[in-house]
Amino acid sequence: MLKDKFPELKGLILDMDGVLWQDNKPIGDLPFIFKGISDLGLRVVFATNNATKSVQEYQQKLASFGVHVEQGQIITSAIAAAKYLQHHYPASSKIYVVGSASLKDIVGQHGFQVCDDAEMNSAQAVLVAMDTSLTYEKIRNASTQIRHGAAFIATNMDATYPTPQGLLPGAGACVAAIATAAEQQPLLIGKPQTPLYELAFQSLGFNPHEIMTIGDRLETDIAGAQKAGCLAGLVLSGVTDEVKAHSWQPQPDLVAKDLTELIYG
Repeated sequence: MLKDKFPELKGLILDMDGVLWQDNKPIGDLPFIFKGISDLGLRVVFATNNATKSVQEYQQKLASFGVHVEQGQIITSAIAAAKYLQHHYPASSKIYVVGSASLKDIVGQHGFQVCDDAEMNSAQAVLVAMDTSLTYEKIRNASTQIRHGAAFIATNMDATYPTPQGLLPGAGACVAAIATAAEQQPLLIGKPQTPLYELAFQSLGFNPHEIMTIGDRLETDIAGAQKAGCLAGLVLSGVTDEVKAHSWQPQPDLVAKDLTELIYG
């Protein structure tokens, strides 16, 4: 079992895409996996770079697979980005959002005005995430706002995300298009940067060395865990294969085929 290898372990930060599921297909028997986590006495938070869904939507998705959690256990790059905006911009500031309806709702719920395409050059910041309906018009409008002085912020730079049909373009593809047009690079909020990890540490209430981050992506989950000072567990059920895993330096603390193997050994 996991705690036999890491007896100091008290909490887990779990990625979701590529760890718990691929799109709408669970990876393994999730209730069985979480029973094992509970039996080990480990606290869990979920931390994802995916900004396309609300906390409530993730809670419902977990419940549909038989895993029941509190909303406070779920942290997304959208939440981290909205909290960053709260700390750096006055209430009611105008934010131009390239992303899902859920992301726009989250920004609005944190006290900001979400600009529409007609309000050109009025935004204090441009927030970009994965947008499955990205158009030339959105790229033009976002890059124009940035060129006129709006801050450029990205929830994450994941190039792809895993599905049962294979890897599809992720937020990084959308961000790259706007960065190219604006000739600027964004401030990154999600993994591997620290804001999302800091929220997870606060939620768990443990020191970083007592926490393991478990993810499927080396350049975000593993790099972020190593940067934040917590243990790093890699699963090969998402975007990373064994060859890439062995070439990564420094090596993750643990590499497993999937979450079942990681928890149960």
